[in-house]
Amino acid sequence: MPKKKKVTRFSAVKEVKAMAREQIGTPPTEKVIQDRKNKRKTTEKHPKTLSDLLSEE
Repeated sequence: MPKKKKVTRFSAVKEVKAMAREQIGTPPTEKVIQDRKNKRKTTEKHPKTLSDLLSEE
């Protein structure tokens, strides 16, 4: 037996948003801002020591 189609209730908010998109268009996409916590994890916490700098060269 095929499943019954779920009946959706009328939502005024969804209708108003749909009408606005038709007239004005879709809103611009948002810019992604990185969190400070994630930025801190990627960078080194302590500066390199003199011996580490000399060994790299």
